[in-house]
Amino acid sequence: MRKIIILFLPIFIFFSCKDPSATREISEENKQELQITKIGYAKGFDIEYFDGYEVITLKNPWPGTDKIFRYALIEENASRPTNQDFDAVVQLPIKKIVVTSTTHIPSLEMLGVTKTLKGFPNLDYISSEQTRKRISEGKIRELGKNEALNTEILIDLEPDAVIGFAVDGNNSTFNTIQKMGIPVIYNSDWTETSPLGKAEWIKFFGILFNKEREADSIFSEIESEYLSAKKIAANSTETPTVISGALYKDIWYMPQGESWGAQFIADANGNYLWKNSKGTGSISLNLEAVLEKGSTADYWIGPGQFTSLDKMKNSNSVYPQFLAFQKGNVYTYSLKKGETGGLLYYELAPNRPDLVLKDIIKILHPTLLENHQFYFFDKLN
Repeated sequence: MRKIIILFLPIFIFFSCKDPSATREISEENKQELQITKIGYAKGFDIEYFDGYEVITLKNPWPGTDKIFRYALIEENASRPTNQDFDAVVQLPIKKIVVTSTTHIPSLEMLGVTKTLKGFPNLDYISSEQTRKRISEGKIRELGKNEALNTEILIDLEPDAVIGFAVDGNNSTFNTIQKMGIPVIYNSDWTETSPLGKAEWIKFFGILFNKEREADSIFSEIESEYLSAKKIAANSTETPTVISGALYKDIWYMPQGESWGAQFIADANGNYLWKNSKGTGSISLNLEAVLEKGSTADYWIGPGQFTSLDKMKNSNSVYPQFLAFQKGNVYTYSLKKGETGGLLYYELAPNRPDLVLKDIIKILHPTLLENHQFYFFDKLN
């Protein structure tokens, strides 16, 4: 599981563009059958359709790089396109797959293709009951650590593709896997900064399994629920102030103003006190700066890994000085875990931003969504 500490709170290139003379136009017959997937929010990938194959272009595999990757997905009984070089070529539909981030698990489950998952690194991080059942039945193999996958087991599994992520492009294990003839496709859902942008990556998996229609339908429902909840929150006349994060080795980390965590608060009609900070990661602040600006905030959402107010107070005597602490308005996602300790939020929240938003609206505006029950968050006792 990738570890990115924010609010609620990753290869080889030959061509960055196609050779027009080498592509084949889609036949009129195929146009009638083809489900064209359109991307509206995600910034990290595009999809192009040709006769007998599709091409996924990955534009932001990890922060701070201008690398672009192109993957050819060949339809059943179709031939590989000639005169083009791709970073991976995959035969569709995928029947056996290895994924490497817990955020990939919900997409497989929602599309009904969990049975294709054969291996995963750090199985204990997976919290989903459905997938944990398959793990207990021995149907999903442990592959060690993401940075050093057990290549012997992985090769023995003979997956049609490995879905990886990278923080800097230096994962030598992926190079080894590719040399063994196993395609590696990067998924960079984690680099998206908008809640709906992250969720739209279900369409990435929809293409891999020839389930474009299902993926589009699932995302459309999530989008509709999210925008509807956002509209409800916008009608509130109150805009409570919010802080986030906690101290770690004398440094207070909280999300930057352009992060997806900050976006949730804005869409829930909350006033995140560091909303004007630039960047999509986390801010590093000293305690004095946080106290000066945030001590009177109405709510404290995402106080690190703390699971009770007593543990916060015992950790640092400064926490009770915050008004949100004094009023008991501290909310966490750290209490909802899978049977082996994996946090549900880390796994499912990027895929279901509608549920995250409703939780935060319920926190900031308790009367607006009276029938909503917290899915990810809990109030600290």
